[in-house]
Amino acid sequence: MNASEGLAFVVLAGGLGTRMGPAGPPKVLQPLLGRPMLHYVLDAALALKPQKLVVVIGKTQQEALLQALKPYGQRLQTALQSRPLGTAHALRTALRTLGDFAGPLVAINGDTPLITPKGLRKLLRLHHRHGNALSLASFMTARPAAYGRILRRDGVVVGIREASELGKNPALQGPQEVNGGLYVFEPEALRLLGLIRANPKRKEYYLTDILELCHHRGLKAEAYALPEEELKGVNTLAELQEAEALLRDRLLRSYKGVRFLEPSGVFIHHGVKIGPGSIIYPNVYLEGRTVLGKGCIIYPNVRIIDSTLKDGAVVKDCSLIEGSWVGSQAQVGPFAHLRPGSRLRRGCRVGNFVEVKNTSMGEGSKALHLSYLGDAVLGKGVNIGAGTITCNYDGLRKYRTVIEDGAFIGSDSQLVAPVKVGKGAYVAAGSTINKDVPPGGLGISRCRQRNIPGWTKKRRRRS
Repeated sequence: MNASEGLAFVVLAGGLGTRMGPAGPPKVLQPLLGRPMLHYVLDAALALKPQKLVVVIGKTQQEALLQALKPYGQRLQTALQSRPLGTAHALRTALRTLGDFAGPLVAINGDTPLITPKGLRKLLRLHHRHGNALSLASFMTARPAAYGRILRRDGVVVGIREASELGKNPALQGPQEVNGGLYVFEPEALRLLGLIRANPKRKEYYLTDILELCHHRGLKAEAYALPEEELKGVNTLAELQEAEALLRDRLLRSYKGVRFLEPSGVFIHHGVKIGPGSIIYPNVYLEGRTVLGKGCIIYPNVRIIDSTLKDGAVVKDCSLIEGSWVGSQAQVGPFAHLRPGSRLRRGCRVGNFVEVKNTSMGEGSKALHLSYLGDAVLGKGVNIGAGTITCNYDGLRKYRTVIEDGAFIGSDSQLVAPVKVGKGAYVAAGSTINKDVPPGGLGISRCRQRNIPGWTKKRRRRS
């Protein structure tokens, strides 16, 4: 039998996550590598192509969770747990959404973002091979902390003891086999959910009690160890950081032919693409839908967000690129800022303390120092001198500057838009240009210089 044939998944995402602190999003929506923790669990489940996928959400977090689930569209359903009455109650809520579904069901906590399709398939294979009514994933850990401990008698699983009920039992301290929050149910085990009683202290229905019920009724139940790295849950900010570090390591290992000079110093979002032959220096942030081509070099202290860099592009130290497109062999930085809508064609160079916003630069054009180019279109081979500004905003509206192929803009020039500098034209240094410059012409706008002989000596005498 195919492990995913007639399979349902239930993701339990209705917990309050109080140990994460009062601020910020719900626990399962805490970001890991730029995306909600819950999305990792959903992607792992969907990789098995289940017949049904249900996400249990809580009433207090309903709006935020529904918004976060929108990208999945019709691939899943939601079930609303009106009150936070525990994991068993949450699963019963999901069963109402599943209706008369009769196949095996996988239940998993929404705060286990490290789970992989490989781990899920392994548990399902063991479950089917041994003919269990209930299977769960466990792992061995030297830091059992808040995890429920697996109880065995003569090697057979007989129950789970919640951490809150351990007391000072020395047998349940130290390295332990603990519950990974991942279960596979056959219908006969699911029918026992209604027999679970509320915990007398917390008044919640614990899904872990199902194991003891199976044991007493002679239903075959077993726990199978998966790697700890697959099943670590996230309940605290410290655990969130640990999970993010593990996910980042997985992600960095997935890039083929890319050299990370200090992997622990790279901050990268899930979904970022990097071509082979690229070199990434430390303290680099690659975020959102960023794509780097082959042979790119990204130097230290660079942040790139939702941008595309083509083959051989170089970004030098301390630069920020947002929502931009950088052509092959182009160079950006150091200390440069590309704002959204910027497009640099092949071989462009944008240098020290240059800001570019919603501007297209043609092939081979350059602006190397201390300039602002906003709402402009530059042709090929344009030279922008130091201190040049396109004055694009009059306080009410923004206007466009056009600089055609081969034009030369002298240092400390202001181009007052809307204005055009024609092909091959020159703008003299220190000019304020508010009229079009014809192709091949010279635009100059300066006050006449006047020298006063002996002025310095006279000033000294007066002082």
